[in-house]
Amino acid sequence: MTDIAQSHDRLLIVDFGSQVTQLIARRLRELNVYCEIHPFQNVTPDFLSEFAPKAVILSGGPASVIDEGAPLPPPEVFELGVPVLGICYGQQAMMHMLGGQVLRGDGTAEFGRAYVTPTDHATDLLTGWFLEGREQVWMSHGDHVARIAPGFEVSGTSPNAPFAVIADVNRRFYAVQFHPEVHHTPNGKTLYENFVKIAGFTGDWTMEAYREQAVQKIREQVGKGRVICALSGGVDSSVAAVLIHEAIGDQLTCVYVDHGLMRQGESEQVVGMFREHYNLPLIHADESELFLGRLEGVSDPETKRKIIGGLFIDVFQKHADELGGAEFLAQGTLYPDVIESVSFSGGPSVTIKSHHNVGGLPEKMGMKLVEPLRELFKDEVRALGRELGLPDSFIGRHPFPGPGLAIRCPGEITREKLEILRKADAVYIDQIRKHGLYDEIWQAFVAILPVRTVGVMGDGRTYDFACALRAVTSVDGMTADYYPFTHEFLGETATRIINEVKGINRVTYDITSKPPGTIEWE
Repeated sequence: MTDIAQSHDRLLIVDFGSQVTQLIARRLRELNVYCEIHPFQNVTPDFLSEFAPKAVILSGGPASVIDEGAPLPPPEVFELGVPVLGICYGQQAMMHMLGGQVLRGDGTAEFGRAYVTPTDHATDLLTGWFLEGREQVWMSHGDHVARIAPGFEVSGTSPNAPFAVIADVNRRFYAVQFHPEVHHTPNGKTLYENFVKIAGFTGDWTMEAYREQAVQKIREQVGKGRVICALSGGVDSSVAAVLIHEAIGDQLTCVYVDHGLMRQGESEQVVGMFREHYNLPLIHADESELFLGRLEGVSDPETKRKIIGGLFIDVFQKHADELGGAEFLAQGTLYPDVIESVSFSGGPSVTIKSHHNVGGLPEKMGMKLVEPLRELFKDEVRALGRELGLPDSFIGRHPFPGPGLAIRCPGEITREKLEILRKADAVYIDQIRKHGLYDEIWQAFVAILPVRTVGVMGDGRTYDFACALRAVTSVDGMTADYYPFTHEFLGETATRIINEVKGINRVTYDITSKPPGTIEWE
């Protein structure tokens, strides 16, 4: 249990490896409820006694409770006397352990959109939920509950899930076969609101409280040591830097690494802003030749990320040595970064892609990590930034990945392609701002594709690069939908890019959601 947890009512989320477990935490934080995610194997009786949760949620997961050695919570979870909510696999684990029966799919599997209708057995979990006689939910299960455990009654059904919502009201045990945390269950938040009311949470989790507690935690961790902060100029690292500076003052030195993969004018803007508006010690490290030299000829996306991550470490080590040594390296690592690289606490989630700022530090650095945002989602970081007094114009900037344009340039990276990409991206963002759309979009960028296409400009033949425009809406980066630009906007933007950016003769628009895609191309 973290130090911050001790001053709040606590909800425990037991993680069985679902890719959307973090969204459960996100929904609860919207309700000002403090929660922590822990993998099932770490949830021992001793842990439960120390953590003392006021309620427990059992997450979804990819396993089958029927298989030998399937992940299960300890039986003591059901002996705490607190409300328990099982979600998807969590429902099946609950039934399996409490006397119900779970069977293989055999035609009852259900993936995607479904509709749940109520039964005569009301439960407080569903108060105010069935507004139009049925509710849309998102199902994702192969196995199914064939018999519910003694004491449970059915409160909601769907065509392929006759036990879609079940409850043992006396023991305050509840379970649903669907995922109320995802966007495709539109009114899932209502279920969580009802669950935390049943558990008696007071909603004392706020960014004001987090700020105070995070400052104290940083001071306790760092003591009188020196910290260098990896400052990218993005919202995450900037909020981390301001927060850490509030905690330890001039013990912090920020290092802005220009790796040659920044957007047009980015380095000048970032360095200028911090030197003019924030009294933070700042080193501008122009390492573009180093990074681009090492990336030459590399096309595999994972190799790119690992090279960039390794070089970042080398650069920070060099500047730490120049400062006379530093005991800590600070980063703006967030929850979504971690869940896509490894499970947050070492759980069973499948790795999607590595992140340059996730996975610890090599022993040769002799430094420890300070990551005050590691448990926050992007919109929580923005709320914290406002709490710290950062301007809205800065807090509202679209996310920009640490590896920069390297992961928006599929295939081999060349200086020519990077320059084309910078110009195209600048035109695209200018268009978005001119049309007043910037604040409606979570993230927008151009990716230059590793193909050349034939075109006609004037009376001549061209053989230039194609590019893809990407713009998504999201609240936390875990799921995303493409932004519905008008055809007029897309046509106008494509014309500008082709006319103003030498080297591109074809423009496409990426309409892939997340999942199945990721927001970035690599």
